Amino acid sequence: MIWKTNQRQKPDGNIIKNIPFFSGLSPEEINLIESLIVKKHYAKNQIVLFEEDTAKYMYIVYSGKVRVVKINEEGKEQIISIHKKNDFFGEMALLDGKTSPATVIAYEDAIIGLLSKEDFERFVLNNDATRHKIIGLLCDRLRDSWAMIKILSFDNAEHRVLAVLDRLQDLYGVMDDRGTIINAKLTHQQIASYASVARETVTRILNKLERDAMIQALDNKSILLTKAFYLRPRSA
Repeated sequence: MIWKTNQRQKPDGNIIKNIPFFSGLSPEEINLIESLIVKKHYAKNQIVLFEEDTAKYMYIVYSGKVRVVKINEEGKEQIISIHKKNDFFGEMALLDGKTSPATVIAYEDAIIGLLSKEDFERFVLNNDATRHKIIGLLCDRLRDSWAMIKILSFDNAEHRVLAVLDRLQDLYGVMDDRGTIINAKLTHQQIASYASVARETVTRILNKLERDAMIQALDNKSILLTKAFYLRPRSA
């Protein structure tokens, strides 16, 4: 199901202005960009973008979540990142003119906004107020890559899972008096895909961490990282 924003739908300019290279635009320009975006509903596990697809759009998450994955020859997923509401992707391929480097799949039902390459270039590459912000974006993407390399650099499976939990709390953590709650609600299989280990290994490690009072599985499938989690030796 695809629809374009029209007068019967209130434009969600807040999402657009929160995107770094659009934040310096005027309210009128923000509303114009919003009117050009095509919104599409994706069901859970539906593919949004295939690896090696030709770059035609920048994608903006209006609701739900998507996962960015590399799929190996056996069909197994290696999760690279997860994007939630207000996040965006696909802009890198528009900038360098190359195809998509990964596959993007709806992690849950999601509404994604598509901004065409032509409109992206019109408002970003041809606008002095936005061009310099691309450098900051490139640095953020590079940090994401470093975080993934750090996870995969560990030979020990438990260290990898701990590194994944560290990464998830950076992205989705909400602090309370007990510690930090990870609201991503990933399955053991998805954590395994993040860490490049077997699902059974993840289950065993998470059970051990819970016995050691370092984590707690909550009723809503979130994970609580307790204060003991942060007191562990940092080499782990």
